[in-house]
Amino acid sequence: MRHNWGCPTLLTIASVGVGTVAWSGQVLLLPLALGFPVLWSLSKTRLTATVVSAAYFLSASRGLPQGVATFYAADIWRGLLLWLAASASFVAVHTLLWAKETGPHPGRYLLAAILMAVPPFGITGWAHPITAAGVLFPGWGWLGLAAMTAGLAGLVSRLWPAVAIGLTGCWLWSAAFWTDPKLPEAWRGVDLEFGASLGRDTSMARHRDLITTVTGRASGGSRIIVLPESALGFWTSTVERLWKRALAGHDVTVLAGAAVVDAVGYDNVVVAISAGGSRILYRERMPVPGSMWQPWEPLFGGNAGAKAHVFANPVAAVGSGRVVVLICYEQLLVWPALQSMLGDPDVIVAVGNGWWTKGTSIVAIQRASTAAWAKLFSKPLVFSFNT
Repeated sequence: MRHNWGCPTLLTIASVGVGTVAWSGQVLLLPLALGFPVLWSLSKTRLTATVVSAAYFLSASRGLPQGVATFYAADIWRGLLLWLAASASFVAVHTLLWAKETGPHPGRYLLAAILMAVPPFGITGWAHPITAAGVLFPGWGWLGLAAMTAGLAGLVSRLWPAVAIGLTGCWLWSAAFWTDPKLPEAWRGVDLEFGASLGRDTSMARHRDLITTVTGRASGGSRIIVLPESALGFWTSTVERLWKRALAGHDVTVLAGAAVVDAVGYDNVVVAISAGGSRILYRERMPVPGSMWQPWEPLFGGNAGAKAHVFANPVAAVGSGRVVVLICYEQLLVWPALQSMLGDPDVIVAVGNGWWTKGTSIVAIQRASTAAWAKLFSKPLVFSFNT
């Protein structure tokens, strides 16, 4: 029996191209991710659907091997293994839900999309095409999400050429009038370039440098200043007193990343500090699986690393407003953003410590994804990253 490898090869090459370009870190290129459901539905065999799915996910997450190798100061093989492991749920879901029968199967694809948007599969639900809703339908909110869902269903039906043309028109119209999410008044996000030392250098000199940075921004009229993930290192009573005293006489609130440690692990948090007091504003819902969140470790006598508060604290109060906080890895996922939008927040705050991603597009993808959600729901956005 003679096999025709031409079509599967073309579909795979196209899937690599879609994953690479859509997830390059340019927000206006996100709609190219909508090519994946088309390529998946055009697959004639389950093996082709598997290869197409793997090609898309692996190309979209191509920065992971290098980033992991940098994080662990190890060779590239550890990163490659984690890269392949991370793709397992995406590939498995899309393989199992692919249908051999002729005809449209939008229900199957929508089920796959839902599974990859929420836990447990959504824990590695990167590169989700629905993220492009913010580019195609900026300001539409939940209606835009519904329109995007309908568009995804249409792309895996017999009507996909017409649907693709319609979505392309929305894309071109949006790109012609695109503006970046606005910065809320009196807010300021601070980007740092401290590399791997941020969060590890807990010296008094480092805290004084950060305090000087904050007070300098405050003198410029900013009232809420955001510092990156891990900026304060371990959150202790000593660090709390130092910052409260330093902010005395300044009408400013600082939102900064820190770690709260206990006997069974630690919380990756954002704290709110002012001269009048401090509190833990947000506990991360989904730390990075494998490197931070290790729920299997207690079985071997260790601790679980960073705790995952999967559906907790989606919205926090800052002054008279309501804030969404997304820490690093959460910016790549779907459910943290959508769960938070149910609370109709006033501001989105996105923080990260991306020193380990140098030379990759990971931070740019995080920024693009968060900007897309902010545009979809017309929310002001504050970024603060360390590189």
